[in-house]
Amino acid sequence: MKTPAGRECPHFYGDYFRGKNVEECRLLNLYGQAWTPDLCRTCPVPDIARANSCQHMKLKANVTRPLTALFQKRVQVSAFCEKSKRDVAEPQVGCGDCHALPFKFEVKE
Repeated sequence: MKTPAGRECPHFYGDYFRGKNVEECRLLNLYGQAWTPDLCRTCPVPDIARANSCQHMKLKANVTRPLTALFQKRVQVSAFCEKSKRDVAEPQVGCGDCHALPFKFEVKE
């Protein structure tokens, strides 16, 4: 579903049926974090979902305010692969075990 920022996110939920106006981020609600619509502007989850659709990778989101109180709140995401049982350093790329490349390119002259 499209977020208030206009990007597709698998964790955003909006119910507008018959005059309702219910919006929530189900990823943040899962971990007890408060969600506001301005968090969707800088959230990395839509980009991660577009780059990597591995069903074994589970995301964990946390709302933080970087460095000082001068900056706005941001969503920080960490990922864990349930298949390889380890943390994923780059969620956009994945763990490297689930979706390995099929072969290597070699140029011989």
